[in-house]
Amino acid sequence: MTRGQLAKAAGVHTETIRFYAQKGLIPEPARSAAGYRQYSDDYVDRIRFIKRAQDLGFTLKEILELLSLRLAPDSDRADVKRQVDEKIKDIELKMVDLQRMKSALDELVSCCSGHGSTHECPILEFMEAQ
Repeated sequence: MTRGQLAKAAGVHTETIRFYAQKGLIPEPARSAAGYRQYSDDYVDRIRFIKRAQDLGFTLKEILELLSLRLAPDSDRADVKRQVDEKIKDIELKMVDLQRMKSALDELVSCCSGHGSTHECPILEFMEAQ
């Protein structure tokens, strides 16, 4: 299939396919006698894998590592599980940070009536003071 057909089948833009190729996430496809790229159905599965992994919060570097584990004959499920466990820990740390930020913002909002000049806005004053 062509790049356009691949993009449609995988539910992405053609630029996404170019980007993934540049980052080494998808290999260079075979070419026709006329020099056109010819993508197999395996590319659809790989792009869907990449998109799902991104949706789960994995970085492109981490996805490349997961793909390597998928293709390495001596890889073990424990290797994959270890990577997912690390991602869970990263997400938990981000959640703690986000909760801290939310609490700070909640406190700031409670100090502001939302009326009047921004000249003496407690939210802006707090941000300037820190």
